[in-house]
Amino acid sequence: MNSNCDIMKKSTSINEQINKLVQFWFGVATFFGGFFFIALSAMDYISTPENFSLFIKYRFLGAFLFAIIFIMNRKRVNKRYQLFLIYTAVITSALIIECMILNFGGHASPYYAGFFILIMVVVGFIPMELEHSIYLSTTAFLLYTIPIFMFDKQLDLKVFFIPISFLLATFTIANVWRYLSQRRLISELSLQYDLDKEKNKFKEYSQQLEEIVQERTRDLRKSEAMLKTLFENANDGILIMDDNGIIVDANQRASEIYERNKKELIGTDIQHLGPDTDKNKLLWKERMERLLSGEPLLFETEYYGKDENKVSIEISAKAIQIDGRLLIQSFHRDLTEKKRLQAQLLHSQKMESIGTLAGGIAHDFNNILTAILGYADLILLKDTLSPEIANKVRVIETSARQASQMVSKLLSFARRGTVESVPFAINSVIEDTMSMVSRLLPRDIELRKELDNSIPPVEGDVSQIEQVLMNLIINAKDALPKGGTITITTKLVEIKHSSLDIPATIKSGEYIHIMVTDTGSGISERDLPHIFEPFYTTKEKGKGTGLGLAMVYGIIKEHGGYITVESRKGHETKFNIYLPVSKKQFFRDSTKGIEKVTGIETILVIDDEVPILQLIKEALSHNGFNVIIYDNPLHGLEFFKANRNKIDLVITDIVMPSMDGAQLIEQLRKLKPDTKIIATTGFSEDVGNVWIDGFLKKPFQSSKLLSVIRDVLDRGTRNF
Repeated sequence: MNSNCDIMKKSTSINEQINKLVQFWFGVATFFGGFFFIALSAMDYISTPENFSLFIKYRFLGAFLFAIIFIMNRKRVNKRYQLFLIYTAVITSALIIECMILNFGGHASPYYAGFFILIMVVVGFIPMELEHSIYLSTTAFLLYTIPIFMFDKQLDLKVFFIPISFLLATFTIANVWRYLSQRRLISELSLQYDLDKEKNKFKEYSQQLEEIVQERTRDLRKSEAMLKTLFENANDGILIMDDNGIIVDANQRASEIYERNKKELIGTDIQHLGPDTDKNKLLWKERMERLLSGEPLLFETEYYGKDENKVSIEISAKAIQIDGRLLIQSFHRDLTEKKRLQAQLLHSQKMESIGTLAGGIAHDFNNILTAILGYADLILLKDTLSPEIANKVRVIETSARQASQMVSKLLSFARRGTVESVPFAINSVIEDTMSMVSRLLPRDIELRKELDNSIPPVEGDVSQIEQVLMNLIINAKDALPKGGTITITTKLVEIKHSSLDIPATIKSGEYIHIMVTDTGSGISERDLPHIFEPFYTTKEKGKGTGLGLAMVYGIIKEHGGYITVESRKGHETKFNIYLPVSKKQFFRDSTKGIEKVTGIETILVIDDEVPILQLIKEALSHNGFNVIIYDNPLHGLEFFKANRNKIDLVITDIVMPSMDGAQLIEQLRKLKPDTKIIATTGFSEDVGNVWIDGFLKKPFQSSKLLSVIRDVLDRGTRNF
């Protein structure tokens, strides 16, 4: 099949080449034919002047026809098209010559030589097939003889036989020549086709070979570049050593780990990178022996940098053969940061355990403090109490409050990063923070406050805001080495987006503006744009991490506010904090009017701490309420099932054994959806996704308890 296809392609190619040659030589023949038609008019003028005027017309007609045929021949290459033009040219030429013969001597005219020229040119030069050369020769011969037989009245056959014989001989020789020439041409074209084909094959093979070489070269270069890139850009240091432990190559990371450039490392004995001790030398000698025996090694070692800081390094090494040469490849990983993070993780887990323990202790302390504060409050209500005893009870109450604040700090620590977002009075937080920090300030630094007592509450995490205030006050203290004044101011402001210095993320509305101002040396213009960036510090080395103000910025941003700073070198520094006003209802503690909070309602109290149950029962009973207490939530739930319509309010702890408060509240709501419920706990105010009407955070005083109960009983239920 492929062989037949190749033969067909070869035949087609040869025919195309012959067609092009036919077009070319026929064009040459028509050009010179037209030229000689005109040029031979000189012969007419000499040999037959009487026919010159007629013959010149014939010749111009022939030249004109040749010119048209010449132009048509150049338009396209096509076998049938060219043959049509050839036949047309031959017949036209033969007719013109025959007309001239008939007008000048007939059978005896010497102009019959024109047929010699016609056939010799057409058959001899144009590479046509033998079939068509015979047809054209025959056509020319007939066009010569037939008109003479028909129109020559003085025909002498003996004389006419001479030109006929010459013509037949000439035509025969021309056709034999055409046959042999055509075969030779086809053979040459066939050979040329085969040569071109082999040449193309050779060229194709050569090109393919060149492409393969180029591709292999590219792959090799790419592979070398990739290996070089991987080697140089590896996260681990890579050292290549000979069998004596001498470094022969090193990557960039190895240079960074060992604080030497590549040229310094190459040629260095590997054991010189460790401590210069006999122990280290013996260790490396043992390791080299094991590596050269074929054993891969993974071990840790130490390196002391130029600043004498210890760097922990993990080395993975193995001996390999490359071109008959034994080399040792080793990967060096800096474990210093990893070990530091592991230590931090261990410390974090330890602190988490301590935090969990602290949370449990704080919960138990709050239960104890609830009983202390509650009973102290009840004792102070007695009219017969002597002033001396009342003062001692107030000392107990004050001490319990201080202990409550300490427990609150402990709970804040135990939250392990969670945020407790509640409405709170910012002035109270500022005063508490100032009271706590004032003990840390030198005597030559004065801490002032200018607080607007009419401002509304803000919402957020009290502990985080305390961190912000403490950080700013401590920073202000560091800026006052020779003493000075730190002033904290609060006021209510309204922020609009029309202000150019307000960030786009800040919503318009009312904000509490907190200003922390110190009379220190100020901040330079160079440092001012960077002070909120992490790890940026202007303090001396070892006195600051650069994280304090970054933390302040993050906390304020999380609270929906923003912070700015105003300062110049040699002048005071002012930090401006803007916190959005809270839209939630905010209840202030009140210790006044306890005797006015009375009632006759029935209240069910459930708590696993018996002292707290007794405190609540005594405080409520003293004010007219009917109180039922249970220290087991399951028993309390059974009592509620039987008496749900008689109970006006339920007070329950959240953290209890056998059933927690959230589950208990859910069961109470199923039994009676409109039951009024107050939740209490020693943890945060987050009691889960439960529907309650009021909340009491332990420790609480009797006055707070009565106030919340009266508030819940006098209004509809609400979902916290």
